[in-house]
Amino acid sequence: MIAPLAALRVLWQAVGTTAALLTVPGSAELLLLSIGSLLPKRRSLPSPATPWRIAIVVPAHNEEAGIASAVASLQASHPGDLLFDIFVVADNCTDRTAEVAHASGAQVLTRFSQTERGKGFALHFAFVQLAQLGYDGVLIVDADTIVAPNFVLTAGLALRDGSAAVQARYLVRNPTQSIRARLASIALQAFNVVRPRGRERWGLSVGLLGNGFGLRMDTLRAVPYLATSVVEDLEYHLTLIRHGFSVRFLDDTVVLGEMPAGDKGARTQRARWEGGRLRMVRGTVPALLRGVLHGQLRLLEPLLELLLLPLAFHVCLLLIACLTPLPLARELGLAGLVVVVLHLLAAVLVGGGWRDAWVLLVAPAYVLWKLLLIPSLLHHARSDQAWVRTERNKPSAGL
Repeated sequence: MIAPLAALRVLWQAVGTTAALLTVPGSAELLLLSIGSLLPKRRSLPSPATPWRIAIVVPAHNEEAGIASAVASLQASHPGDLLFDIFVVADNCTDRTAEVAHASGAQVLTRFSQTERGKGFALHFAFVQLAQLGYDGVLIVDADTIVAPNFVLTAGLALRDGSAAVQARYLVRNPTQSIRARLASIALQAFNVVRPRGRERWGLSVGLLGNGFGLRMDTLRAVPYLATSVVEDLEYHLTLIRHGFSVRFLDDTVVLGEMPAGDKGARTQRARWEGGRLRMVRGTVPALLRGVLHGQLRLLEPLLELLLLPLAFHVCLLLIACLTPLPLARELGLAGLVVVVLHLLAAVLVGGGWRDAWVLLVAPAYVLWKLLLIPSLLHHARSDQAWVRTERNKPSAGL
């Protein structure tokens, strides 16, 4: 009887040690960025004013219900001395997205393809056409989004001042619609504010979040937008870094995107995003690691970012490490949990969302919900998925 118990103990130690070691890169990344997010803002000098034309691109797939709101929000922006036009890319739409966008005052680019389906293809299609029209930069805003009145001016000036690419704060438009939406709001404060803000303070490229970002046209000429995966923003950002470009964080402006409040839409969205990210990890981590080992240190932080699992899975591994009988694994697990708490506190502090901090009390249920998504996540990680509009209009009070 003793031998089987001893074997189980050795197995449990091995499992706990493995879990602890898997969390080390992610914990280091969280600590680095959480501290960085609280550092003073880096100053940049403006360049002399010059004529500057911006194309605002709104990729849309079956967004008839919300596209008018997005266009109206952009039209209400204050551009200062910048000139801008709004282009809606009606991509493989089977509804009235194109007609509603045109009636709202946007110019419409219509695209149909049976084989090249997805947001990345839609953006590349638009960028190729706009490059021929003399625009100096592009801003990308999702079709379910409203923007701050200073978004166009802040992003446009940053591009005109020399930034190769920029990313605004990207937060939740409907945080009070359900408990899950409130949790998503805090999660986006961590992922879309604390982390890019921390990178900005350390002088790193902040990443692209898929919504509320901008690119100079000369950046697109040097690095064409050929990213076609579900996480095309992450894919393109890695390409930018490999070519020596950096993305600047715009902490003074924000875009607000609608998050699914109902269970079905939330499951679909999280599985697609995190499944696509897992596929990107599998395909790019070996190359990034080789680059770091060969002295390309600019690839180190993107490597750590990819090795950081979604926070719910990261916490699960930390809990396993804390429960192992091996002291070193327990200490790593406990230290990692402390870092997660600090990261969430930084998210609440930086995001100004103390009124929603109580929602963290239901975080364990959210972690369990995320664990139940693993089969779907793995399915999405095996192959790219078509661009399917996430169901957002059926709110639910539950998780």
